[in-house]
Amino acid sequence: MTKSETTGHGGTGHDYDVVISGSGLAGSAAAILLARRGVRVALLERRSDPEAYKVLCTHSITANAHPVLDELGLVPDLEKAGAVRNDARWYTRWGWIEPNAAHPGPELPHGYNVRRSTLDPLIRARAAETPGVELLTGHRVTGLVREAGRTVGVRAATPQGEREIRARLVIGADGKDSAVAKFAGMPAEQYENARFGYLAHFRGLPLHGGIGQTWFLEPDMAYAFPNDDGVTVLAVLPDKKRLPAFRADPEGSFLDFVRALPEAPPVDSAERITKFIGTVDYPLHSRRPTAPGIALIGDAALTGDPLWGVGCGWALQSAKWLAKAVAPAAAGRGGDLDRSLAAYARTHRRRLSGHQRLAVDYARSRPFNPMERLMFSAAARDVSMARHMYLFAARLVGPLRFLSPSAVVRALIINARHR
Repeated sequence: MTKSETTGHGGTGHDYDVVISGSGLAGSAAAILLARRGVRVALLERRSDPEAYKVLCTHSITANAHPVLDELGLVPDLEKAGAVRNDARWYTRWGWIEPNAAHPGPELPHGYNVRRSTLDPLIRARAAETPGVELLTGHRVTGLVREAGRTVGVRAATPQGEREIRARLVIGADGKDSAVAKFAGMPAEQYENARFGYLAHFRGLPLHGGIGQTWFLEPDMAYAFPNDDGVTVLAVLPDKKRLPAFRADPEGSFLDFVRALPEAPPVDSAERITKFIGTVDYPLHSRRPTAPGIALIGDAALTGDPLWGVGCGWALQSAKWLAKAVAPAAAGRGGDLDRSLAAYARTHRRRLSGHQRLAVDYARSRPFNPMERLMFSAAARDVSMARHMYLFAARLVGPLRFLSPSAVVRALIINARHR
């Protein structure tokens, strides 16, 4: 149940064990997972509407997050809501990469495509009904409470005025422009993204095979993802050299771009049901995810390039990594909180930093480099290599495994045979 005032917990020196700023995907997942481990959680949402959702998003949950969705108990609810299992089909200059083509191997793991207008209220409601979680809407963090060099709570503006909420741990799940990180003085390393993006939602837009499509046009990009309720999210991510034309005529430039795609979806016969939503400057951010009494998850810790569609998956994963690492210490049941935060930071760095380095490099908006040409061309020519690429794109394997010596040798053999 949504509440606007805390009941307090006398005798502990804290109103809660944990206070989370942001009740989106990362924040709500962390609240659920922590509360199930016996942690008392205040989940703060700056907006008053419990149905609020993130508008600018790829709406893709990659397969790496499926175990988290399963642990949260959300898989049946997502499928009931019409979420679409996200198969993949990628265009390259060598042809289409189709990981789900006929193959004798096991079925590939999958995630979901689902609109954030469906997903965000669903997971927020699940968090609000979880014992140990108190959802506080209309609470905007305006500062941090600090004692002896560490953070011990937040100050928040509410409809009733400013209030102070104390906790052993403050979690920033408040996006790439995180207020928690700003007030804590946790700077972000920022990397230029030389592409910009526009997207819109369409109804009645058939896609080849009924599955998601991505176009690697070197350097421009585009994708089309089918979602719940028969709605397809169509996005273009061109090099910034095209930006003047898009600024002059967003709709005309968007539609011309889509019409020119190989096997272009029939956008002119579809019904556009939203306005065009765009961002002309979306840099990549990386922050150290912890400080004394603070942890960052989701985009607050690491903001990737939206063209890869991995932000939702990483939000869910980072919430799980944090809950697993800090729950006993955060609940006051033993263990050192700073050691637990350090363990979370190591996991976060080990699992995501390699992916982010590659994303930063590709965000320069360039053609494929020699290694990318090798792997993409082999994947277009061989279904086993296509499946290998899918595991990497779904963030089920890391860069070292994707570019392992055996994988590179196999790609060389496939391409040599093709020639």
